[in-house]
Amino acid sequence: MTDATRRPSLWPGNWPTSLRWSAFAAAVLVLLLVLALVASVMIVRKSWPQTDGEIEIPGLEGEVEVLRDEHGIPQIYADSMHDLVLAQGFVHAQDRFFEMDVRRHATAGRLAELFGEAAVDTDRVVRTLGWRQVAEQELTMLEPRTRALLDAYAEGVNAYLEDRSLSDLSLEYAVLDVSGLDYTPEMWTAVDSIAWLKAMAWDLKGNLDEEIQRALSVAAVGEARAQQLFPPYPYDEHAPIVEQGAVVDGVYEQDATAPGTRLPSRPPLGPEVQAALAGVQQAVDALPALLGRGDGLGSNAWVVGGDHTATGAPILANDPHLGISLPGVWSQVGLHCRAVTSECPLDVAGFSFSGVPGVVIGHNADIAWGFTNLGPDTTDLYIERVRDDRWQHDGRSRPLRVREETIEVRGGEDVTIQVRSTGHGPLLSDLAGLLGIRIRNTGASGVVPEVGERWDTAVALAWTALEPQPTADALYALNLATDWRSFRAALSDFAAPGQNVVYADTEGHIGYQATGRVPIRKSGNDGSLPVAGWRSENDWTGEYVPYDALPNVLDPDSGMVVTANQAVLDPASAGYPYHLTDDWDRGYRSDRIRDLLEDGIDPGTLDVDDMGEVQTDERNPMAPVLTPYLLDVELPRGYFSDGRELLEDWDFQQHADSAAAAYYNVVWRELLARTFHDELTGDLQPDGGQRWFAVVADLLTRPGDEWWDDQRTEDAVETRDDVLAAALRAARDDLTALQSPTPDEWTWGRLHELDLRSSTLGESGIGLVEALFNRGGYEIGGGGSIPNATGWDARDGYQVQTAPSMRMVIPLDDLDGARWINLTGVSGHAFHPHYVDQTELFVRGETLPWVFSASAVEGAAEDVLTLVPR
Repeated sequence: MTDATRRPSLWPGNWPTSLRWSAFAAAVLVLLLVLALVASVMIVRKSWPQTDGEIEIPGLEGEVEVLRDEHGIPQIYADSMHDLVLAQGFVHAQDRFFEMDVRRHATAGRLAELFGEAAVDTDRVVRTLGWRQVAEQELTMLEPRTRALLDAYAEGVNAYLEDRSLSDLSLEYAVLDVSGLDYTPEMWTAVDSIAWLKAMAWDLKGNLDEEIQRALSVAAVGEARAQQLFPPYPYDEHAPIVEQGAVVDGVYEQDATAPGTRLPSRPPLGPEVQAALAGVQQAVDALPALLGRGDGLGSNAWVVGGDHTATGAPILANDPHLGISLPGVWSQVGLHCRAVTSECPLDVAGFSFSGVPGVVIGHNADIAWGFTNLGPDTTDLYIERVRDDRWQHDGRSRPLRVREETIEVRGGEDVTIQVRSTGHGPLLSDLAGLLGIRIRNTGASGVVPEVGERWDTAVALAWTALEPQPTADALYALNLATDWRSFRAALSDFAAPGQNVVYADTEGHIGYQATGRVPIRKSGNDGSLPVAGWRSENDWTGEYVPYDALPNVLDPDSGMVVTANQAVLDPASAGYPYHLTDDWDRGYRSDRIRDLLEDGIDPGTLDVDDMGEVQTDERNPMAPVLTPYLLDVELPRGYFSDGRELLEDWDFQQHADSAAAAYYNVVWRELLARTFHDELTGDLQPDGGQRWFAVVADLLTRPGDEWWDDQRTEDAVETRDDVLAAALRAARDDLTALQSPTPDEWTWGRLHELDLRSSTLGESGIGLVEALFNRGGYEIGGGGSIPNATGWDARDGYQVQTAPSMRMVIPLDDLDGARWINLTGVSGHAFHPHYVDQTELFVRGETLPWVFSASAVEGAAEDVLTLVPR
């Protein structure tokens, strides 16, 4: 072969000079990209926890083993309570310290120290509520054993923080460090743990939003039409939790009856009051999802006795519904004393809050328990007369309690606020001025003040969670309870948030207990609307519903307890003398759960798999009511009618792949907008939840009701069928634009996606940063007021906003046969294998094995970490 015919060498030395330089530049670029990738991987992985081998820990008294399964779920074994809880603090910090640190800043009103001006409004609200001060007072009330555990937990967290840089703790800190954050995390304290319980109490606080919306609705459309928007609970249609018993001599007895009455109140609702209430609503809405808002929240929990199960033993199931977050609110854990003794009595597993020792929901060797929100009315808004540093009460001018709070702002000037309080509570309306709503002086209005007086309007919040109580004692005692008696005794200290707690034990008993401090009001106040704070007849009495008088039942006649936030009892039939609330969930979920369970009761074959199927049931309870009306509306054949044809043989199940569910929910949203948006604005507009099911179901029976008429069209009067037809046509257009012109190609899951977002850097507004921490695009079924309660807000779109935060099913005869799943994963570290490794399973309705015995835990272990004393 000659030189002329020889092929060019691939060796760069034989290339032309320009090509060699281009190749060199490309090689350098590739090298830089590789180095950047390696550096990025190193930064990302730098904060991941060590999960095997050995670590020396200061403060330990003996060796502790941490066994993790394939999903990273830790089971901790120790010889003393001190070591066990210290190790839990260490492990929580390994997995989620950034989340813990953000939470303690949030509950102290100090987020602006980390995130700057954007967090100031949140800090103002929290400082006004004074969560941190309440937590500090609660610490002094706790039993010595609880305080010792909180201190041991803090030791474990601080042992993890020792000698670690910001980038050693989390990727979030590394990003904040690059952005110029000058910060060293403070040592963890017991108060940091207690304060998070205040945030959970706020998230599940009861009917504050309903109280505001009810008042503003009366102002907007009048009392009679507002009553249509807040229909009474249908006790004859939706069974309460407890159907037997009454209070006798201050004690709830499940085989008794007793009478009782209470009186309603009337609030002042002048324009200044409306402005003040709107300001309070805006202040409440300023809180981030991290702290919750209570909208759309609920839970499912039930327990079935052995007479109805395949094994003859009770089965307990629970799935609390909370706002979605990343990481999820729960962290799975097992806490085991190697030898269970009076000195080391803990042997428990379940779902914990990172930042709080022990287990919140789960089981020990003897009992299992689950929570749903009782939702008692523990908040009242008082319309106050204030002037300068005084407020009026019973005709007397009294001094306001005043304190100053200084908020440190990263990259900005400190912000000092003045927190004023009446005898009822802090003035939330003071926040309205800070947030841009000016509350006018009411002296000339003649609506709130009496003639000749000049007072300003303010709104104070009374809330039981602002009164220190030892709820932390209750959590610890619950972990150690062994039977019905000790279970009930433990919950007697559970002050806030009020909860429904279902119970089962290995002896075959099942039960239910309501918890929480519920105020007893004077006759002028039923808690449904804001009341005049200057009149003493509207005050709380200073007493609370006695714990022994709260509804409870052991081994009910039905052989089951179903709680899904419905009414706990019918006060009329039970003669219950205390007012718990009027704002129950209306019982759609509880009825469906009860129906599904009863299908398996006659043969007595209910098992763990059946419970899982109930948790993931997706039948929409409003669809059988509304769909016949939709099918009766006249539509032109073709384009508009072919979408509606999907509803003709629909089973009302809202599976992710359902075209009919997609169409129905778009129709539902359009129907709400076309019926109510002409007269209701802002937060008063329908969110589409369970209350609106009842409202629309009633209106459907009255085709000429005024609500159907669009007040914006002066020359026409719309009726029910006009609105239904318009909603059907608009839904067809919407889905054609959003998904496809072919109805069979529509799916509910593509509309109803689950996006998991970090509440801090995941909301930064910087696309690249958000991509680091957020995960999404999960197509999921379900919906609001459905057992698979993936709630969405019709005011905002179809995206999931609340969801089951976890699911668990526990057979009491085989604790190793229990099942559980988390919404996300145990890790709070972005890109870690356990960051969202349970989410896909969750979306598919699957669960994980939840082993408990030492041999089963050891058999499932993938990693073993030994913590040894330094």
